[in-house]
Amino acid sequence: MTLLDKDGVRLTVDDAIATVTLTNAAKRNAQSPAMWRALAETGSLLPGNVRIVVLRGEGKSFSAGLDRQAFTPEGFDGEPSFLDMARGTDSELDAVIAEYQEAFTWWRRTDLVSIAAVQGHAIGAGFQLALACDLRVCAQDAQFAMRETSLGLVPDLTGTHPLVGLVGYARALEICATGRFVHAEEAERVGLANLVVAAGDLDGAVADLAAALTAAPRDAVIETKALLAGAAGRTYEEQRTAERAAQARRLRDLAGLGE
Repeated sequence: MTLLDKDGVRLTVDDAIATVTLTNAAKRNAQSPAMWRALAETGSLLPGNVRIVVLRGEGKSFSAGLDRQAFTPEGFDGEPSFLDMARGTDSELDAVIAEYQEAFTWWRRTDLVSIAAVQGHAIGAGFQLALACDLRVCAQDAQFAMRETSLGLVPDLTGTHPLVGLVGYARALEICATGRFVHAEEAERVGLANLVVAAGDLDGAVADLAAALTAAPRDAVIETKALLAGAAGRTYEEQRTAERAAQARRLRDLAGLGE
């Protein structure tokens, strides 16, 4: 069932698994404000029974990043150009960037597990979109790069927090400041990729992972995800307390005593 198909984004749902596909293969799924609004909209359209969201890109690349048209004086039709944005007040500029970030924020909801299926290039905004997901399965030809600093900018589409969490501060700084490519083998070794497979096996590997993730009871996965997502911000004792509270809820639910 197709729930959305516009501005380079298609959302389809098959029972508990939703697939978000970037469909601008002719431009290697380069991103634009219109695409970001469509990506943000997909999060609000998901039926309540969806447990897994797979994010993929058509063609040879997952996403080559921001469409270079953004850097021209005229920008995109009907959108503020970068020059227009720069002339705005701090609050106006903050509001525009915050709106863009909405495309990247819903993928880590505790009621979902999101999987990025990455092939070819995942550059800049494409890298950050892959980082927005909980898990990343990569083809052997996958290449990540954070090119914003090379353009005199900073990564501002929510990618810095998950990147540091995955690879640590020092490696994240080196990756961002140099703008170098991180190939699939290194991505798996340093924790960026959960799994690397041959390009022809990418869809099958993602389907197998989605099936494994839906095998466990949904509420147990939701509670576990919430525990793990909050662990970095808690002390050891606070995490112990959170574990006990979560387990108490699960035991009461299993015994039919939940609220």
